[in-house]
Order: sequence, then structure tokens, then C-alpha cells
Amino acid sequence: MNQRWFVGIAAMVGLAVGTAFAQPIGDVDAGRDKSQACIACHNANGVSDNPAWPILAGQHADYLVYALEAYRSGDRVNAIMNGQAQGLSDEDIRDLAAFYAAQDPALSIVRRERSRR
Repeated sequence: MNQRWFVGIAAMVGLAVGTAFAQPIGDVDAGRDKSQACIACHNANGVSDNPAWPILAGQHADYLVYALEAYRSGDRVNAIMNGQAQGLSDEDIRDLAAFYAAQDPALSIVRRERSRR
């Protein structure tokens, strides 16, 4: 009896933890709306034509959150990005990360190839 109880509890905890990690990091549509200032360098879908600016499309959302938070705090230094991230709230960062993570990274290959011609 004790063994069944333990297995049942372990299954419920596993399901709860798995569901928590499966939740999106932010709102993709809100991120699209908030990405207007990013378009000048990263283009509309996060696929920059310029190798000096990183491609954001398809990047892991948790990495994008980490990077934007580091730019905002000054732990990561870039003259442009520090200023851009300064005015972002935690929710803005999560929404932007969700938007760029949802973009198709395959577009980056096509766009970069076109820009080399």
C-alpha cells in the first residue's frame, strides 16, 4: 500500500513539474508588438542581414531572457543593447524572448546567403 501511494505522489509531482516547464516563457503576440525597436538591426523576424548583429530567430527563449537581463543590468556590455534593454520590464523581456524563439531559424540561412551575393 505504501509503495502505491509513493508511486502516485511521484507521478503527480512529475506531471506538475513537466507542465510547469512546458509553459511558454512569454506572449508571442505581445513580443511581436514590442519588437518594433529591434527591427532596425535584427529585422522583422529576427534574421539580421548584417553579420555584426546576431540572428535572434529560433534562439532559445531562456538564453534571450538571460542576455536581455544582462544588457539591462550592465553585466553584458554593448553600447546599443544596454540602452535598448534599459527600458524593458521583466514581462517585456519574456515576451520578446517568446517572439524571437518562435521565429523560423531556417530563414537565417536563406537571408544570409542572399546578402552575400
